Amino acid sequence: MENEFYKTDEEFQTAYGEAMREEYRAILDVGLLLQIDYPAFVSSWDARTSVSLADYRKWMEGRVELINHALRGLPEDRIRFHTCYGVNFGPRISDLQLGEVLDVFFKIRAGAYSFEAANPRHEHEWRVPQKVRLPNGKILIPGAVTHSNVMVEHPEVVADRMERWAQAAGRENVIFGNDCGFQSTAGNEEIPITIAWAKLAALGEGAKIASKRLWN
Repeated sequence: MENEFYKTDEEFQTAYGEAMREEYRAILDVGLLLQIDYPAFVSSWDARTSVSLADYRKWMEGRVELINHALRGLPEDRIRFHTCYGVNFGPRISDLQLGEVLDVFFKIRAGAYSFEAANPRHEHEWRVPQKVRLPNGKILIPGAVTHSNVMVEHPEVVADRMERWAQAAGRENVIFGNDCGFQSTAGNEEIPITIAWAKLAALGEGAKIASKRLWN
């Protein structure tokens, strides 16, 4: 959304957050989990070619302040934050790396953090929790199947990904999902529906395998 009525973008963003706060509270009040989806939190890095990582992190921290203002007083343990690099079938060589920004994620007043971890540009990042301390009570939700290509993962591959993350972060500190939505907007079919369902089936089968490995 663009500012059409406020004197400054800051006033607009604050008002936008206040309006969304009412939506967030309504979702939580009926007993549902709240997920904040904000792909541009990391994906807009690609469009800021002249900005240093330090300056980009400052921009991210400014977004965190706005998000937290909207979430103030709401139960963190029922809030999830999701970000990703968009539906991008390209080479992805300019993506941010998780270790460069994970500490900024943790400043968001949420109990769990969902992010891409299953595509070839980010699959190595299961090692990050060995280097970046996970705050008490926080949960990681790495993707275990990806939306960045149409190949359906084998359940054993999914299980391998889950096992690595569970061992690196602690099995009590992770749950798993898909990297991101399979369509950028309603009606688009970057990933055909039949393939999306097949990937989700692989996610479920992989979870069964990983559970047997980790708990037996």
